[in-house]
Amino acid sequence: MRRSPTMLLAALPLSAVALTACAPTQIIQVPTVTVQSVRLTRLSLPGGFGGTPVADVTLNLRVGNPNPIALRMANIASDVIIDGSTVGRVNLPNVGVPARGTADQVANVSIPVTLNTAASFLKIARGQLVTYRLDGGFTADLGPLGLQNFGPFTLSQGQWKQEPILPF
Repeated sequence: MRRSPTMLLAALPLSAVALTACAPTQIIQVPTVTVQSVRLTRLSLPGGFGGTPVADVTLNLRVGNPNPIALRMANIASDVIIDGSTVGRVNLPNVGVPARGTADQVANVSIPVTLNTAASFLKIARGQLVTYRLDGGFTADLGPLGLQNFGPFTLSQGQWKQEPILPF
């Protein structure tokens, strides 16, 4: 059956009403990332024959979901910045967060130590105070809406001081 242009125009408002009824009534709120604790667990310095110098860092993170639906974070990626200098990167894949709830995640990261970053890691290893920031973003799997990217922005920031792990 051939449809006339008048019939097609008459069907448009009905289509718009049907699509509006399916649209979400609320915008997804951005989840939060809070650093619960951060700890330098090992530091090997440049030089010698001991292999590649690294700083092993453990971050305990809490991801909060203010939304009435559960979210799956396909990836949380962040630069680790100490005293204003980028020293490494953190990637957490597949973080599930319940509706209006939180999920705790542990990130164990080995960050290569360079001549540019050694001073920052030495301060931490000696028990001195530094500032840190996690700058990045995340990808959320919103089901029928697909993967959505959020960021870049500052996920978390604060001060980092721990008991010394080096005797000097």
